[in-house]
Amino acid sequence: MKIYNIFFSPTGGTKKVADIISKELSQDIEEIDLSKTQLQPCNLNGDLAIIAMPSFGGRAPKIAIERLTQIKGNGIKAVVVAVYGNRAYEDTLLEIADEATKNGYKVIGAISAVAEHSIVRKYAKNRPDNEDADQLRSFATKIKEKLNKSDETKPNIPGNHPYKEFNGVGLIPKTTKKCNKCGLCAKNCPVGAININNLSEIDSQKCISCMRCVYNCPQSAKRISKIITLLAGFAIRKACIVKKENELFI
Repeated sequence: MKIYNIFFSPTGGTKKVADIISKELSQDIEEIDLSKTQLQPCNLNGDLAIIAMPSFGGRAPKIAIERLTQIKGNGIKAVVVAVYGNRAYEDTLLEIADEATKNGYKVIGAISAVAEHSIVRKYAKNRPDNEDADQLRSFATKIKEKLNKSDETKPNIPGNHPYKEFNGVGLIPKTTKKCNKCGLCAKNCPVGAININNLSEIDSQKCISCMRCVYNCPQSAKRISKIITLLAGFAIRKACIVKKENELFI
């Protein structure tokens, strides 16, 4: 079975989830990374697509949705995946499913999964863990059973129309004196917000607070203020304190 693993995963958590699901379904997997600024438009020709995105404030990242429109489904079946940091995914899963359908995919399944929070990392720390992996693999088995039955029914996916309003997170990483000007942050920024000629210059209009530069800097030279991180953690503490479980809709 040919599978397309389509993901937007700035800090790696979403890709971990998508990889677990994909590898349980097949070994014939082609990856499409929606974080690449030079993404090549294409029409898919396979058996199934896994479309995974993180939840940013209860919505799918706008840039990921825009880039998905370049990857035409051509009528293949799809499982959509929303990955969130133990707070809530709200309208994210429904938004991904809606956009996938518009772009020629037949959505036959949906999964919400928990991964380490990209900003307040103490929440869902080290998830997906072994228990999560086992559960996601069991979801993949149920998806395979549905595929074997040639069942193309669309599941009831939670969320609301219209989607909740999202005005951005607004947390712009700062550059410290540890920066050795290697340029990896600028080269890997999914929205091109970092000036390659002045790495401390980040365009606040482009930055989506995805934290890729913070996670990937080999010198730990990009960071969010500890005070701001503490305040952010306090703001979402009530929603995050209870461990959330992964969910399958099929």
